[in-house]
Amino acid sequence: MGYRLVADAAMVLHAAFLVYMVVGGFLAWKWRWTFWPHLATAAYGLGIATVGWDCPLTYVENWGRARAGQETLPSTGFIDHYLTGVIYPAEHLLTAQLAVAAAVLVSWAGLAFLHWRARARSRALAPEALHS
Repeated sequence: MGYRLVADAAMVLHAAFLVYMVVGGFLAWKWRWTFWPHLATAAYGLGIATVGWDCPLTYVENWGRARAGQETLPSTGFIDHYLTGVIYPAEHLLTAQLAVAAAVLVSWAGLAFLHWRARARSRALAPEALHS
């Protein structure tokens, strides 16, 4: 039971990591400090997708599954097992990856715009404060 719990927790954390990779930049619109963890998450996700880095959560899930007597994930990992062919057709993997990249870039562009607008507003108000 304990090993299965470890595997299931790793699976949930994996899913949370992927969700945060997609929406974390938008969360930074409200909570600016979350940009830095999101940058790290996006960079690691990019490394996994392009360089083929291993994900430690896959290792933990496989470790727990094996010790619980369950089948481990395929060598292609979490995304191929849980998402590809389930959430989107297998032939659209590149499209899904590009959609994630687009969401990240749009969120960062929006954050840059909000930052620019806030700075412009504070500059516009600064002379008024001097004359009051």
